[in-house]
Amino acid sequence: MEIQSVAITKQAIDFIERNLDQKLDLDGIAAAVHYSKYHLHRIFGDTVGMTIHDYARRRQLTEAAKLLAFSDRPILDVAMVCGYESQQAFTATFKAMYKQTPARYRQTRGFYPLQLRFTLQEGADGAGIKKSDIVFAGKQDIPAWMELTRLVIDGYPCMDEEEYLQKLKRYVDQRRALMVKHGHGAVGVMAFSHDTGGIEFFGIHPQYRRTNLAKVFLNKLAEDILPEREIVITTYREGDRADTGHRDIIKGLGFGERELLTEFGYPTQRFVFSPVRKSTGEVKTDES
Repeated sequence: MEIQSVAITKQAIDFIERNLDQKLDLDGIAAAVHYSKYHLHRIFGDTVGMTIHDYARRRQLTEAAKLLAFSDRPILDVAMVCGYESQQAFTATFKAMYKQTPARYRQTRGFYPLQLRFTLQEGADGAGIKKSDIVFAGKQDIPAWMELTRLVIDGYPCMDEEEYLQKLKRYVDQRRALMVKHGHGAVGVMAFSHDTGGIEFFGIHPQYRRTNLAKVFLNKLAEDILPEREIVITTYREGDRADTGHRDIIKGLGFGERELLTEFGYPTQRFVFSPVRKSTGEVKTDES
């Protein structure tokens, strides 16, 4: 990752964070950082794995959700404070992302973020990471794991951080938590189940999503830990506007679509990765 690209993206993120109460668009952000909007659009997407529009919208909706959960401000006020020009536009976008209206979300009083602020690192390059670099996480790794979790929260709707932390401690104790460190911290984590073959959490640092790190993790699990086992994961359904690309990543790894599910009240879909038989090198199918 070029140092200049990271520096420019940081400037854009800083501007967005200072102006979450304003209408944010590519033209305005590009003008603020004194950079071509066409180049900024490309650089931002390459660096953080989502468009600048998606990042800004998700950050504003996260702040809106916080106000809905922890204050009694009228919904119209929340919409205006978070950069929306009308309650109607705010409600439509909020429902598309949170799967419930702002009024219904307020009734639940259960805040969870769509997007937390990105913290970027210079010199991110996962080209040299191998299976042998992926190790079981220890208790000392939990802070680094949680820091990465906050960066990849866009892939995990309805995440309750306190509840997740308790699960993570069990994953670590049971040797069900894989991670790899690179640069200044964790850049990839995976929690899994020996019993079901399910991937219960899989996060790749946004700056490493365009490398083959996700494939290296899958190979580690499929070849070294759960050989000749089906591996299962769930993610967003097709067309979900909250998905920033995680569904495409999973399909690109070779997972096949299965049944539609609802988890924690959120619509998802199950995907299955068929194992390779060591004896023949053939892919095992559902019928075999």
